[in-house]
Amino acid sequence: MGTWDVGPFDNDTAADFCDALDQAAADKRETIIHGTITRVIGAAGYLEAPESEEAVAAAALIAAPCRGGQPADPHDGPEEPIPDLTHLRAPALQALDRIMTEPSELRDLCAEPIGGFWRATISRLRTTLNPPSPGEQLRWS
Repeated sequence: MGTWDVGPFDNDTAADFCDALDQAAADKRETIIHGTITRVIGAAGYLEAPESEEAVAAAALIAAPCRGGQPADPHDGPEEPIPDLTHLRAPALQALDRIMTEPSELRDLCAEPIGGFWRATISRLRTTLNPPSPGEQLRWS
């Protein structure tokens, strides 16, 4: 198990997203995460960075129990338990694809020299979210 140099939760938008998850009823957390990635997938026109940052955090939560996934940072991620969301791997990948497709503010930021963090984060998430191989066991912490 590796570690993130800087995690997908290390920004104010993702922190607010995690706070919203913590304040939501346990049975609403999956709906919030699914809605976040669905909004990004369906975004027409210019996709603003805050929506993308939330979707990257949502994708990281979906990827957490997968092989190569990283648990949410205990300081920056949600404090409340997140249900098993591995059935949302495909939509999470679609959201990451949309984030990296024009027109997207986060994609534009990735193209800048300071965007290396986002490129690396999205690449790691894509690798982790790819469909499991036959017999793959999920990891729960």
